[in-house]
Amino acid sequence: MNKPMIALAGAGLLLTLTACGTESATGPGDQPSDLPKQTNQTGQPGPGRTGSLIGNTYLSTAVTENGKPRPLAPRTQVRLQFTADGRLIADAGCNSMQSKVSTTDGRITLDGELSSTAMGCPGPQQGQDSWLGNILQAKPSWKLDGGKLELTSGSTTISLTDRKIAEPAPALDGTRWTLATVVTGETASHGAGFDKVWLTVNGERVTGSTGCNSFQGMVARGTGTLTFGDLATTRRACPGDAGKIESTVLNGLKGQVTYKVDGKTLQLRNTAGGLDLTAP
Repeated sequence: MNKPMIALAGAGLLLTLTACGTESATGPGDQPSDLPKQTNQTGQPGPGRTGSLIGNTYLSTAVTENGKPRPLAPRTQVRLQFTADGRLIADAGCNSMQSKVSTTDGRITLDGELSSTAMGCPGPQQGQDSWLGNILQAKPSWKLDGGKLELTSGSTTISLTDRKIAEPAPALDGTRWTLATVVTGETASHGAGFDKVWLTVNGERVTGSTGCNSFQGMVARGTGTLTFGDLATTRRACPGDAGKIESTVLNGLKGQVTYKVDGKTLQLRNTAGGLDLTAP
């Protein structure tokens, strides 16, 4: 599915802010920000707190408004990613929003418009994008204590935990990875039958299913790469969509691919696109 980026528009949702940059490159004593440093809960130097948001992803554990719990849509949570190149990528369970960001002075300050993908969001998820976008554009304050982050805007507080703590990455070996997304160019697609596609890597062997036929073969490892040998499959006929999925999967597991385990997602990429598979 194409996910074109659009500028979020609507009442109070499209702002152009003048602050720019990311966290300060230096702190007191000209300490580089990418080195470990102790800060207090507002991001200023002090004892017993870890201060840099950059390079980390946080997942919500609770939301309160006026001191009372605010439930999110079922099976959704707030996700905030602070990239190394100074962007904030955020979502509340449906569309992905992003902008350049500054985190100095204990505030989240967006630099320019907050852009968003344009997916339709079902049911109660529809309003969560606007809700989160308004909070992020209101320059919320942030407090970081180890792996726990709090964002506060007015009477709303979002409590989050570092993704590395909330969702420890599973090992590549021995995990049953299930197909979630097929990537072709800039298009990501999700389809019926993907949940029947899986693979498991054990040392130099790979086994799995295309959703129609079982397969097995050899795989060699490099630095950030997997090189698949010819895969032997069973010979069941796979008509219609099952055949198309099988062809896509086998092409995605042909020759050398780059791989990355990101949280509970295994990303496989080659020149044509790739496969995203998830762990249980």
